[in-house]
Formats: sequence, structure tokens, C-alpha cells
Amino acid sequence: MTPMTKMQIEDEIKQKQFINEYIKLDVNIMFTASYLGNFKSDILKPYNISWQQFNILRILKGQEPKPASIKSLTDRMVDRTSNASRLVDKLYRKELVDRCINDKDRRRADVVITKKGKLLLQECSKELEQKLTEKISALSLDEVRMANSLLNKMRN
Repeated sequence: MTPMTKMQIEDEIKQKQFINEYIKLDVNIMFTASYLGNFKSDILKPYNISWQQFNILRILKGQEPKPASIKSLTDRMVDRTSNASRLVDKLYRKELVDRCINDKDRRRADVVITKKGKLLLQECSKELEQKLTEKISALSLDEVRMANSLLNKMRN
């Protein structure tokens, strides 16, 4: 495929037609989300974290210095099907987060980002944001705003 060739969803998944345009849109959104997820995973691979782990680190950095519970992380994650507890365990083993038992509720673990986690996040965020912006800049700023508005409208 040359850079000038525009790949349509029909070509990407080798399907000639859809039941209707609504189903086509659903497939297109799911395919594009998967495409962008793989794109982000490829960028983050040298940093030895998944984009779901990156999302956890970003949430923790954003609410610093307050710790987060596993439930609050799950509630704020982009991919809510991910197992936040498992992701935190992996980040803990990499020394990117710390966790401790909550003083008021011993069943709850408080999670905070470590200095090592902040440094990694800072390093990989710059590259990820630059490459995502380049990828999405195939759309004009007005088109990006329209896409954001339409996606928000669809979820409401």
C-alpha cells in the first residue's frame, strides 16, 4: 500500500459489505481502537510496559500525592476490562509503584507512583504523545474536534 492509498475498513477486514452503516461504524471503531492500541503497545514495548500499565501510571501521577485504591484505578482506566489488581502487581514488581494497606480499611491497598515510575512515565509519555499526535494528525484539528464530539454524543 502506497502512502497515498486510502485503506477502507472493507479492505482492512476483507468484508465487501455490512448489514448497515451503523454496524459498519461499530466495526470501524473497534478496528481503529485495536489498531491504536497495537500502535501504542509498539511504542511502549522498549520501556517494558503495556499501554494499560502506562494508563495506571498516568492516573497515579495525575492524582499525586493522594494514593489510589484498586477500585478507583479501575473506575478511571480507559480499558476497564483490564485487571487493575494484576496490572498494579506487575508495576510493583518493576518498582514503578508502591502499595500499602490503607490505615482506615485494612482490606484496601493504597497505590502510589514511585520516583522510578515517574521517570519512566515522563520518558515514554513524550515519545507516545509525539507519535500519537503524528498518527492522528492525518485529521485536521476541526475533524479531531468533530470526532471527539461525535464519539461523546454516541456514548450519551
